[in-house]
Amino acid sequence: MSRILIIDDDTALCRSLEIQLREQGHEVTWASDAAAGLARLAQRKPDLLLLDLKLPDENGLEVLRLVQAEHGDVPVVMITGHQDMKATIEAMRGGAFDYLRKPFELDDLFLMIEKAQRLKAGQKQGQPGLGTEAVSEEPDEIVGADKKIVEILKQLGLLSKSRISVLIEGDSGTGKELVARALHEATGPGQPFVAINCSAVVSTLLESELFGHEKGAFTGASERKLGKLEFAGEGTVFLDEIGDMSLALQAKLLRVLEQREFERVGGLRSIPLKARVVAATNRNLEALVGEGKFRQDLYYRLAVLRIVLPPLRERRGDIPLLARHLVGQIRLKLHRQISGIEENAIRRLEGYDWPGNVRELQNVLTRAVALARGPVITSDDLEFTLGGAKESVAQPAEIVSLREAEKEHIRKALAATGWNITQAAKLLQISPTTLRKKMNDFRLREDG
Repeated sequence: MSRILIIDDDTALCRSLEIQLREQGHEVTWASDAAAGLARLAQRKPDLLLLDLKLPDENGLEVLRLVQAEHGDVPVVMITGHQDMKATIEAMRGGAFDYLRKPFELDDLFLMIEKAQRLKAGQKQGQPGLGTEAVSEEPDEIVGADKKIVEILKQLGLLSKSRISVLIEGDSGTGKELVARALHEATGPGQPFVAINCSAVVSTLLESELFGHEKGAFTGASERKLGKLEFAGEGTVFLDEIGDMSLALQAKLLRVLEQREFERVGGLRSIPLKARVVAATNRNLEALVGEGKFRQDLYYRLAVLRIVLPPLRERRGDIPLLARHLVGQIRLKLHRQISGIEENAIRRLEGYDWPGNVRELQNVLTRAVALARGPVITSDDLEFTLGGAKESVAQPAEIVSLREAEKEHIRKALAATGWNITQAAKLLQISPTTLRKKMNDFRLREDG
């Protein structure tokens, strides 16, 4: 049994959680504002605090800071119904134990309680992280409520407290540079972010791009040039498509990472490397190592920590959130009076496999915003043309019973949302309770 304190101005949620948690044997108290919640916290220290990000009398992040200052041993789980990338990072940096997006599954909350209990027993499960205050209209916002995306945001918060090398892996269009920029902003806002596409620069010139050169170092070097590593200062050097770097340059980069210093081409003076190096690739570096096309020692130097971005098809539940966010950004760039996107269009977006990932989604929506005939994007405004191929059209299937059709429809909705009951219920336009009953009736299980 745990003592749980909830601070949230959603009284209906508080009452519901109180009932559910007490049925599990927990002792529950709650408050609808920060002042009352802090008073209850002072009266009796809980084993776990559920803290809303937005309270009527105080920002939840400020309450988190107060709790950390006065009651640092109380695990705090931040909860919010708002998309807020930087607040997630800020909460983790400020010492939050974890972060839940509303609406959340009770099973996820029960898991948090178990983790908090293990923490109390000495098995530390969480670490603080970093970030800044979020603005939803920012173009570099990482949008997503999927567990994998939230975990990545929490990782960025933790990583921002050090300057270790990071390798970001993922298919083309998943947002690798976006993640690199988010890490940079969390670590050293105001410092340079220098991006280099290793596949776009001629191999013979890439060395000069990275390290710079002295006047007269080679034909055409008419003056001294600072390299990207030097220009970045204490910021971030982002090496995109690192798998395309030549073996000869890989050896030189390895030496730089090992010794944390380099020399300009044609120079003699050592220059300290102060920047964080973040590399990214859509190729399998381990396979390239096995083929002798990528140095194993460099791979280990770059992949001190790996962040793997999921393809969009594996987080379909984020598509409505991403679509509305992207439409909001695109309409500003194109100066179009588009007020939103209709539900039928959202459903059509969710039914597509997105081989080009978020970049393809952005392209589809850019075309839709540009060519929309009305103030709202409709299903007819969408066109999927990756590689000239239209979206596939299902062939007529054998007629089955209504029960079998309903079972298969529910199974597809669950699969499309990663078996997230809340998101699947929203997709099916039924309540989570009804969905759970139907899953039980149809004996639907994720592992079955």
